Amino acid sequence: MEKPVKFIAAALTLWLSAIGCATSAELYEGQSIHRHGQRVVKLRTVRTLDWRARAKADALLGFKYEHGLGVPQSYEPAVDLYVAAAEQGDPTGQYLLGLMYDKGHGVQQDGIRAYMWLNLAAAHAPRRYRENYLRMRDAVASKMTPGQIVAGQRLAAAWVPKRVAVDVVPVVPVVPVVPRW
Repeated sequence: MEKPVKFIAAALTLWLSAIGCATSAELYEGQSIHRHGQRVVKLRTVRTLDWRARAKADALLGFKYEHGLGVPQSYEPAVDLYVAAAEQGDPTGQYLLGLMYDKGHGVQQDGIRAYMWLNLAAAHAPRRYRENYLRMRDAVASKMTPGQIVAGQRLAAAWVPKRVAVDVVPVVPVVPVVPRW
């Protein structure tokens, strides 16, 4: 059991570092546009990552707290981070939060909430993860009554993601550049 967890942790760490490299180019952008012989510079300040990247980062950090990978192992911060990611619509956060509700780690065990989050994760997951998420949802459903499954489905149908606003600065004109002839 320890070997697969170490492998998953190594894969997630490698993936997280790749995301950091890919998104660091987006943190500062400056583009030059020429209009009617004048140079106008389109500026954007250093801005926060867009909500999808932030939600994914919350889910991965929660995974580190859940398993004690580079941080002290604790379920409470893991659940807080999973909730932040899941509420923004991240399927990984939804899946991991559903597992926490199923196991009762950091939260009171609740099959209905576990089913709701796993159902949402399966609905929003990329194709390559969907089958696994559906299997886990069905495993949780096998421990529930039909009434509990309906309650979980209703919660999932009523759920609306919370989006975090992204800070963007509008186009700013700069002093025109006079061509030197």
